[in-house]
Amino acid sequence: MKKLSLKDIARLAGASPSTVSFVLNGKAKEMRISEELTAKIIAVSQEAGYQPNQIAVSLRTGRSKMIGVLVETITGAFFSTLAKLIEDEMNGTGYKVVHSSTDNDGKKGCDIINMLSQRQVDGYLITPALGMENSIQDLINRKKPVVFMDSNLPGFDVPYVSVDNYSGVKEGIELLISKGHKHIGFVTVDIELDQMEQRTQSYKDTLQNNKLSGDAKLLLKLPYGFERDEAVDKITSWIKRTPELDAIFFATNYLGIMGLESLMTLKKKIPEDIAVICFDDHDLFRLYPPGITCIQQPMKDIAKTATKLLMDQINQTSTSTASKSPVVQLPVKLVKRGSV
Repeated sequence: MKKLSLKDIARLAGASPSTVSFVLNGKAKEMRISEELTAKIIAVSQEAGYQPNQIAVSLRTGRSKMIGVLVETITGAFFSTLAKLIEDEMNGTGYKVVHSSTDNDGKKGCDIINMLSQRQVDGYLITPALGMENSIQDLINRKKPVVFMDSNLPGFDVPYVSVDNYSGVKEGIELLISKGHKHIGFVTVDIELDQMEQRTQSYKDTLQNNKLSGDAKLLLKLPYGFERDEAVDKITSWIKRTPELDAIFFATNYLGIMGLESLMTLKKKIPEDIAVICFDDHDLFRLYPPGITCIQQPMKDIAKTATKLLMDQINQTSTSTASKSPVVQLPVKLVKRGSV
């Protein structure tokens, strides 16, 4: 079967070769090509099995038409959902997405950046870990577009997309207080990450502002990289030795799921024996009787905002965005269910 050229696709679609080139290189909107013609060209090229020579395209344009997405883990619900939404946002741009997870290991993150650099990736969406500073700075020095998501590293003048962690925890703790709870525990991970520190600080401040005890024994910090069974045991032991607990705020959804397992082991009823709130939603929280109240993050908005900031840099359509390196803090939503 004869391999079709770009000119063949143009003839079949009834468009000029330059128009076809713009569409297949993700520049349809930039060149103001109608959605109808764009859809027709994409349909024809897909039906014909047309694939441009990516090496030749990269040499000609200086672009690989790939972006790298580095997140903490692609196995967790939050980051796997975010990765999929980013992929959805990139549909129609002509760009492919390469996903990687750092496991919050700086060395692993550096190795991934090095690998992606060798593939001449055009831009990076990164949830940075400590230890990645030099590799990220090298990207910036080489003028590679970079956007941080969810977590930040100090000293970098790059766009950063996050949510209002502080206000989310504050609203959740204040809901517990309004329901009469006075001994509110907080379970988090012992790691120097921007968003986790904000959540912990909000917990402490909100208790203090409401003249409630901020006793250290009410705060449980689990070591990062824990084994699941070990974490469940630690949470179970903490609840046992803190009998005054009447409510618990879990700082992530995976901690919340393990917390539910601990409470079930201890035969604690929710909310009769203990109230529960979790930062970040999960399908399980809708289904687990009586439903787990949560602080819901705007996943689609995070993906949309981060990809737009990255593509603005890649396409250089917004020099002001690139130069100001905005910090975008998106609002969260308190979803009330039966656990409070």
